[in-house]
Amino acid sequence: MRKNLSICVVVVLLFIASVFAGAAESDSSLQLVGKIPLPALREGDFDHFAKDVDGHRLFLTGEANGTVEVFDSISNKHTHTITGLKSPHALLYRKDTNRLFVVDGDASRIRIYDATTFRLVGQIMLAIDADSMAYDPDTKYLYVVNGGRAAKTPYSLISVIDTSASKKLRDIKIDTNWVEALALEKSGPRLFCVLTSQNAIGVMDRAGNSLSATWPLPDGSKHPVSLGLDEPNHRLFVATREPGQLIVLNSDSGKVVSQVATVGMIDDLSFDPKQKRIYLAGDGSIEIYSQKDPDHYSLAGKVPGGFRAKTGLLVPEWNRYYLAVPRHQAHHAEVRVYKVGP
Repeated sequence: MRKNLSICVVVVLLFIASVFAGAAESDSSLQLVGKIPLPALREGDFDHFAKDVDGHRLFLTGEANGTVEVFDSISNKHTHTITGLKSPHALLYRKDTNRLFVVDGDASRIRIYDATTFRLVGQIMLAIDADSMAYDPDTKYLYVVNGGRAAKTPYSLISVIDTSASKKLRDIKIDTNWVEALALEKSGPRLFCVLTSQNAIGVMDRAGNSLSATWPLPDGSKHPVSLGLDEPNHRLFVATREPGQLIVLNSDSGKVVSQVATVGMIDDLSFDPKQKRIYLAGDGSIEIYSQKDPDHYSLAGKVPGGFRAKTGLLVPEWNRYYLAVPRHQAHHAEVRVYKVGP
């Protein structure tokens, strides 16, 4: 009798443990509500999303396919494919001009499209390997990383683009050959950049021509790729790949205030200041971290992703999170649509 009772107790305890473990591997803040198939695409990475909030459109660069995919966010339907690009990376939609700016890295240029007809209406030449960007809505300036490794130079460039005049204003030389994500503060003139080859963060005045500070990341933290900014709380979020980590810095001093393990092969990071959540898209899953206070962060949930599904975007205006899943073996490419919960 005691033996049977002990077995029952063990079974109950295992059940309770499995429930809690399951809760840790899911997240009520993200509920899958749709999938948009992309059967025409071959295997290969996506890179970034952009949004047209009022027009209810979503744009996605198919880096390996040389395309930009366009979606209707109300019907969750794929509506158009822009072809003819070599390696599209970051992109920006300007509502006031109805223009779509696409950084085409291997073509060494920004391609500009009419966002209704998707006709090519302009181009801005850059160095090869143009990739990440950040946009200042006040000046209408776009800051674009280019050059470096693919250009076989020991330095990279951050080019300043006037999107109203569709021309490059100047190049800022950064003395490292690998720069990834950029972030601009709204309350001041600073630009933050990921110095991937130095495992550090660079800081500069946007009106300047050089870095004013370089903040090293903790020992053993390699391959930083993405940035997020919590400006009111003076916190800068950095995601690294080797190993997968979320590192939180004081954005005034560069001091590390938190460091937690995350999913591997991270690419995109989204911060929701209202819900105090950080969404990280990586290989195999989306991980959601809760900001308890500016110095403390914990895993709030984990949602299954896909093979190299590292391109994600939070759109708080629609209460949605989007994940681009590349084609892999028998599984075609798709965009997964999640409803963001309270």
